[in-house]
Amino acid sequence: MSWTHYVLFLLLVSRWCITGESSSPEVTDDVAPMEISEREALYSAIQGFVGDSWNGSDLYPDPCGWTPIQGVSCDIYNDLWYVTDLTLGLVHENSLPCTASLKLKPQLFELKHLKSLSFFNCFTSPMKIPKEDWINLGSNLESLEFRSNPGLIGELPETIGSLTKLKSLVVLENGFNGKVPASLCNLTSLKRLVLAGNLFTGKIPDCFNGFKDLLILDLSGNSLSGTLPSTIGEMVSLLKLDLSNNQLEGKLPQEIGVLKNLTLLDLRNNRISGGLSQNVEKIRSLTDLVLSGNPVDTDDMMGIKWESMGSLVNLDLSKMGLRGEIPSGLTKLKRLRFLGLNDNDLTGTVPSRELETLPCLGALYINGNNLSGELRFSRKFYEKMGTRFKASKNPNLCQYEIVSESQHYVPPLGLKPCKMKKTEGNLVILQTLSNLEKEDQSSSSSMGVMVTRHVLSNGFMWDLLLELSLIVLLK
Repeated sequence: MSWTHYVLFLLLVSRWCITGESSSPEVTDDVAPMEISEREALYSAIQGFVGDSWNGSDLYPDPCGWTPIQGVSCDIYNDLWYVTDLTLGLVHENSLPCTASLKLKPQLFELKHLKSLSFFNCFTSPMKIPKEDWINLGSNLESLEFRSNPGLIGELPETIGSLTKLKSLVVLENGFNGKVPASLCNLTSLKRLVLAGNLFTGKIPDCFNGFKDLLILDLSGNSLSGTLPSTIGEMVSLLKLDLSNNQLEGKLPQEIGVLKNLTLLDLRNNRISGGLSQNVEKIRSLTDLVLSGNPVDTDDMMGIKWESMGSLVNLDLSKMGLRGEIPSGLTKLKRLRFLGLNDNDLTGTVPSRELETLPCLGALYINGNNLSGELRFSRKFYEKMGTRFKASKNPNLCQYEIVSESQHYVPPLGLKPCKMKKTEGNLVILQTLSNLEKEDQSSSSSMGVMVTRHVLSNGFMWDLLLELSLIVLLK
């Protein structure tokens, strides 16, 4: 060994002895440590949810090191690890499960760099969440979620309105009740607001004028009442609006017609009575329109120019008490996949041929009306629709019997056959007019006419046999 190599060796050994440094990649000095107070706050918060038996002893060197906790994400600030995302509950198979006797410890609100906080199916026993501590997370928290926590009861804390950096607030399927906090009007940075599946009551706050960036508003599945506020039309970026399964009433405000980016409008199972024809048809971007279960005025509903709403994919107008004929404009919706007209009071004939030409239609429900006449859908139509076509409970509607050996053909249920037998391909139609006539007991004569015709598959009709019998009975 040369003198130079010897000196370098001594320097490396002395450095290792003094600092404990090593060139091995398994013990590095480039792993950022976690601030002690941050780690203690995190461990205490987790113990409150999973039990005191958990102490993080299997984590090395800390929760953000080589063995991180599922549901905990970190980032580096000033060369130290801090928790930025925390999800509690069995979101994944290896997530930390919540104990039935959990505690929401104040240390949770000491995680000063927390950006995302989620609780999934944790609160199963009745519990109210604290009101005072949320302001401590206001400087950084961007996402807050309570999902499937039936034990969360009481009012949603007003102090959540202090989290002005929030971009997503999801309060889904919990036990919260009372009014929607007016303080939520302060959360003008929101892109998603979901308060669905709770027990909220009262009116919807009239404060949406500041929500210019909101994309999703879902207040469905509560007991909200009153009319829809006019400021809802100022959410100019809104894509999805779901207010279904509440007790909303009155007419839709005309301002809803300016939501030019809206793709979904779900108002089903409320008490909306009008304001549709002047507003809904203006929203040309709509792909999903669900209005079922609202007592909308028929004239208002039938006044909609459906042909102008060419983007519609799903349209549900069931259980609305609609009267009159099926609007012809519906047969112009080339993108339509689902059409629900069932359980109304519609009359007239069914535009079978026109509906069958809709290239995307995959579900059609016209059952529970007063439609009449003959259904003229082809065998291929029924094979395509399967059980997604229903026309039963129309007393004056009949269906030609289609003879088919295809396993995909499902004849519509609940319809009486028309007085004609139709076989596709080389079709044979046999009709006895005397069977179709009403018996007239006072008639002094009777006529029996039987016409047998052979109908070729190309649509031309040739008479094979015409037998006419006329019997005049004189008294």
